[in-house]
Amino acid sequence: MSWLDTLNTLGVQVDERGHCQVSKPTGASSSTTITPLTHLGLFDVVGPDAEKFLQGQLSCDIAQVSAGRSLLGAHCNIKGSMISLSRLMPAEGGFWLRTERQILDAAMANLKKYMIFSKAETQDRSDTIVGLGIAGEQASELLQAAGFNVPRETEAFSLSESSVLIKTPGDRFELWLPLEKATALLPELQKSATLSDTNLWLSEEIRYGIPSLSSDTLETFIPQMVNLQTFDGVSFTKGCYTGQEVVTRLQHRGKLNRPMYRLRFNADSAPAAGTKINSADRAGVGTLVSAAMDPDLNNSGELLAVMLKTSFDDATATLTLEGSDQPLQRLDLPYELDAELFERKTM
Repeated sequence: MSWLDTLNTLGVQVDERGHCQVSKPTGASSSTTITPLTHLGLFDVVGPDAEKFLQGQLSCDIAQVSAGRSLLGAHCNIKGSMISLSRLMPAEGGFWLRTERQILDAAMANLKKYMIFSKAETQDRSDTIVGLGIAGEQASELLQAAGFNVPRETEAFSLSESSVLIKTPGDRFELWLPLEKATALLPELQKSATLSDTNLWLSEEIRYGIPSLSSDTLETFIPQMVNLQTFDGVSFTKGCYTGQEVVTRLQHRGKLNRPMYRLRFNADSAPAAGTKINSADRAGVGTLVSAAMDPDLNNSGELLAVMLKTSFDDATATLTLEGSDQPLQRLDLPYELDAELFERKTM
């Protein structure tokens, strides 16, 4: 039985975007939730040169992944613009990279272009390795009771029988495991947790200011524009990688005009990634990164957007989504951005 068939038997429907929707409440009535991460996919990079190859392609320090941290890392083009964004974790013989399912094929293809002279190879593992998002104050206890060694620090991971458990910001975990194990585990977890949909998981990602990349925003942002350095998703000490010159120049000699911010919107559905944000006197002051409906409020949600800092900071300026007259509400990020990023450096 496929993963989608298993989810269907539990009342979960998956749409063309890979987003799952729970048709009726299933599992225990609990504040701990389980979200099938069907909007995400996973591919591997394995072989004797896997670490060396990825170190020369991605923005994060792959050596830190080997040492025990699961990091976000961007693959950039030579202009420094992101062509994929993945979370890295160790796997037998190399690494697993999980990314938005809609850009997975492109992410693999772009890496393959540089793989020809390396002893490394890549394969889509999305049909055999699946993900669960477990969240809530009792999430760690639930996972421990299920036999997992639960990491305590954010970005730490634990390995167990071909499974990887990652602690993400907040009381949340990503669990990636073989299909047959997920099929057996999910009904057991449901005895103490509630099955939830993709929107709930995405809303938490946004509240923690975690960036994503979609087919509509490929080659639109450089890593610092989505605050990737905040998550150690950019290394400025490891050496060269594709696009590194542009990324490093901005950090040490340039000025960041458009970082990523968090805002609230009013609408009956979440706007699409890539949607423009306008001010009263200027169009295109921002570009939407991701959005999700508020699980607790009707006709409202939160979004992350890369925006002109001057437009966001001007509290008197009304911001709206393209095609809407509803004003956006500025919200705080859960982390501080380095003020030096917004200052012009002098030699």
